[in-house]
Amino acid sequence: MKVLYLDISIFFANMDMLDALEKYTDSEGNHLEIVKYPYAYEEKKATSDPEFEADFLKTIRATDPDFVFSFNFLPVVSKVCNIDGVKYVSWVYDNPEVFLYSCQVINPCNIVLMFDSKEFETFRSGGIKTVHYLPLAASTRRLDKMIPGKKEKEKFAADISFVGSLYTERRQYYDEIAPKLSPYSLGYIDGLIRGQLQVDGINYIEECLPPEIVDEIQKVSNIYPYPDSAETPAYLYANYIINRQATIIERREILTMIGAHHDMRLYTYGQNKAFCPKGVENMGAADYFLEMPYIFKLSKINLNITLRSIQRGIPLRAYDILGAGGFLLSNYQVDLANIFVPGEDFVYYEDRKDLLNKIDYYLANESERKQIAQNAHDKIQKEHSFDVRVGQIIDIVKSV
Repeated sequence: MKVLYLDISIFFANMDMLDALEKYTDSEGNHLEIVKYPYAYEEKKATSDPEFEADFLKTIRATDPDFVFSFNFLPVVSKVCNIDGVKYVSWVYDNPEVFLYSCQVINPCNIVLMFDSKEFETFRSGGIKTVHYLPLAASTRRLDKMIPGKKEKEKFAADISFVGSLYTERRQYYDEIAPKLSPYSLGYIDGLIRGQLQVDGINYIEECLPPEIVDEIQKVSNIYPYPDSAETPAYLYANYIINRQATIIERREILTMIGAHHDMRLYTYGQNKAFCPKGVENMGAADYFLEMPYIFKLSKINLNITLRSIQRGIPLRAYDILGAGGFLLSNYQVDLANIFVPGEDFVYYEDRKDLLNKIDYYLANESERKQIAQNAHDKIQKEHSFDVRVGQIIDIVKSV
């Protein structure tokens, strides 16, 4: 079987997936033939790029692949694959992923793999038959090779670490529109955010946005859906503006709260260097391949505070922690609790008081903490590695 692989280096999982594809062997000892196509991702060209389309169609016809693969759904790739009926497998790992609402998503060539079960159910119930549910993965093969030495232990050992964006380093849509909104709309949205922050496992932001507030946001933001896209303004504003703002508030408040009780480390983009509340050591950015695995291995507790637009799914970062053999303390996510066993493979907190209590408990109970981390690592290796996922993807491709 031949795979035309869009090699997109800026996608974190790209290298691990390529490694798993290259090492895949079926039950009869057959390997995959991988043809790499370097692709410089640009959002503005993801829907239309005549130069790429011509070259990629030429490549497809020259290589005759059984399927094309990329991370995230790229409408421009689907459009080209659909011309010759070549299967296009896209594994979504971002959320929100606005290009899923492109009209190209219904092309019969598509096999769209979604990591969030809620998003998958939404599309399937809407009659989109090209989508499938497939959680993300981790490469225990790569992570197990990274054995901390004295240098790494001195640099990365910590009681508590959080690796992730504070989302204040990106364009602040909420801050841009807030001064322009009516007092009623601003108060309504702020109340909606505060209410949502009390609840994990379900997100109601989009369904609670009344049409008049959606219209007002549209007027003051001048942000509109893509012309060939089916996403609603409510979806766009709920996920790109309001859920992001909720995550900004939540992460800053939780980290500040923990820092008041325990010393901890924050690894985030350099633009957030001013965020240094008491007890929180801002370490700046961590390299995904060279540093993050050591952080996860050498932190007694690794926090996951999921981006609020990810409704049920398990973020790639959580898989990275578990696959590295790190102890994961997370907010409640439905898919996480369904795929892994709470208290056996990871631990989730029910509210902020519970978070502090569980930090105290697991810092004091080393053997239990280490056993939970080991359980998760072993389960990832056996059931949720990229090697396992490649086999599952091949099965899906053959069944379609």
